[in-house]
Amino acid sequence: MTDAVIIGAGSMIGAGVFVAWAPAAEAAGTGLLIGLAIASIVAFCNASSSAQLAALYPESGGTYVYGRNQLGAFWGHLAGWGFVVGKTASCTAMALAIGAYLWPAHDRIVAVTAVVAITAVNIGGLSRTVAVTRVLLVVALAALVVVVVAGWSSPDAEVGRLLPIDGDLFGILQSAGFMFFAFAGYARIATLGEEVKDPQTTIPRAIPRALAAVLGVYVVVAVTLLAVVPASDIAESTAPLRLIVDNSRIAPLSRIVDLGAGIAALGVLLNLIPGISRTVLAMARRCELPGWFAHIDEERSLPLRAELSIAAVVIGLVMIIELRNAIAFSGVAVLTYYAITNASALTLTSEHRRWPRSIAVTGLAGCVVLIVALPVAAVITGAITLTIGATIRLATTARTTPPSDAPHS
Repeated sequence: MTDAVIIGAGSMIGAGVFVAWAPAAEAAGTGLLIGLAIASIVAFCNASSSAQLAALYPESGGTYVYGRNQLGAFWGHLAGWGFVVGKTASCTAMALAIGAYLWPAHDRIVAVTAVVAITAVNIGGLSRTVAVTRVLLVVALAALVVVVVAGWSSPDAEVGRLLPIDGDLFGILQSAGFMFFAFAGYARIATLGEEVKDPQTTIPRAIPRALAAVLGVYVVVAVTLLAVVPASDIAESTAPLRLIVDNSRIAPLSRIVDLGAGIAALGVLLNLIPGISRTVLAMARRCELPGWFAHIDEERSLPLRAELSIAAVVIGLVMIIELRNAIAFSGVAVLTYYAITNASALTLTSEHRRWPRSIAVTGLAGCVVLIVALPVAAVITGAITLTIGATIRLATTARTTPPSDAPHS
C-alpha cells in the first residue's frame, strides 16, 4: 500500500507544481484555489475510471486499449492519438520548465539540451524505477519545503492576500484546466495491477490517499504563493515559485528550488518519452499510424524510430511554443483522453464496476467542461490536431488490413 501511494504521489509531484500556477493565476487570480480543488476532483474521477478498466484489461496501452474494447476502434485510436500529442506537449512544457528555472536567459537552449540528454539515456536502456521515483519525490518535496519556509519567513507574507476571491466562474474553470496539468501522472496508480499485492484492495485505497496527499501539498504551496506574491506577478512569471524565495530572507537558497524543479522535470521526461513512443508503436502495429513506426531496434529492443521521432518533435516545439501554450494544448488533448476513459468506464457491467457510475459521469462531464474552458486557441489547435489523427487512421487503415494477431503493446 505504501509503495503504491509513493509511486502515485511521485508521478504527480513533478515539474507541473513548479509552473502551472502562472497560467492559473492569470485566469483566476486567487480563485486558482477553487480551480485546484476542481482539478483534483476531476483527477480522482479519471483515476478511478482508469483503475476499473486496468483491472479488466491488465495490459499496456491505457485508454487506447480500453476505448477499443469498450467503445470501438475509432475511440481507442482517438484516445491513443490524444495521449501521444498531449503528452508530447507535456514533454515540451517540462523541457521549457527546466530552462525557465535553471537558466532563464537561455531557456530554449537548456530545454533542447535536456531533451537530447534524456533521449540518449533512454536509448542507452536506463528505465525509471520505483527507486528513482522515490528519489525524485524527495528532491521535489525538499524544494517545495524551501519554498514554503521562505514564504512564511518573509515579512511580506499575509494571509489576507487570499481574499477576496478573484475571477469569475469561467476564469476559475480555466484555472482548473491549467492546474490539471499539475496532477499529470496520477493514473500511474491505476496501472499497478501486476505490481502490487491484492490489487483489488490496494489500488482503490491508494488512489484517494495519493491524491489527498498531493492535494494537501499543493494547497500549502498555493496558499504560500498567494500570501507572498501578488497574483499579477505570479501570472507574468515562467518560474513562479522562485519569486517566493528571491524575495525572502533565505534568497541564497533559491538555487535549491531551481535544481528541484529541473530534476523533477528531467524525471518526468525520462518517464514520458518512452511511454509515448510505446503508444506510437502499439498504434503502428495495428496500422493506425504509419507502419514505419512499428520497427523495433534489435540491438536495443526498443522502438527506436518512434522514440527518436518523438524527441525530434519535442525539440521542434521547444523552439517555437511558449510554456503556458504547451500546458494549455496538453490539457485539451489529455482531457480528451480521459473523457474517453470515463466514457469507457460507463459501459462497464456491475460485475466489473468498483466505483459508482456517478464518478465516471462526473469525470466525463468535468473533462468536457475543462476542455471548453481552456483558451480558445488551444481548443481550436487541439481539435485540428485530433482531426488530423483521425484522418491519418482513415488513410492508413484504408491501405492496410491489420494482422489478426497484432500484439496489444
